[in-house]
Amino acid sequence: MSKIVLAPIADGVEEIEAVAIIDILRRAGADVTVASVMKERLEVTASRGVKLVADCSINECIDVRYDLIALPGGMPGAQHLHDSKELIQLLKNQNREGKLYAAICAAPAIVLYPHGLLFRRRATCHPGRINTFENSDTEAVNARVVVDGNCITSQGPGTAIEFSLKLVELLFGPEKAKEVADPMVVT
Repeated sequence: MSKIVLAPIADGVEEIEAVAIIDILRRAGADVTVASVMKERLEVTASRGVKLVADCSINECIDVRYDLIALPGGMPGAQHLHDSKELIQLLKNQNREGKLYAAICAAPAIVLYPHGLLFRRRATCHPGRINTFENSDTEAVNARVVVDGNCITSQGPGTAIEFSLKLVELLFGPEKAKEVADPMVVT
């Protein structure tokens, strides 16, 4: 049975993270919808100038229930994701229903944390943003990938493949993650 995944994108997202999430989950057989949070346009310009084209607008995703919502980081991409009322509502629904949601790089600190989606959780993010969690109810963890219940966080572009494979494992099991990783020569 296919799993339904939402991968939101915006101007300034980190392209390695966005593409790793989309590509690896699709390799596993997930039905990944790439949705733009930019008003009335599907094409976004990622943080290093790479053009990415979404399948649809975030507005078209409101009534869909996802098995996973996975956010790339990057700046100002994470801020655009933070500002999307539609995306935040989807994430809050995901959390309330106990379904998986994930964020990498700046996104845990910029998107999840301010909207209460890391409340009393262990989490990581880009090392340059980890101080966001100081003196809060979120436990900062210096690890490449952190899973706390239905919330998965990771550090940055260098952890994007590991992060995405962990998402595959959580959705489909460890055998599927190995099946995807082996031909990619990931150890």
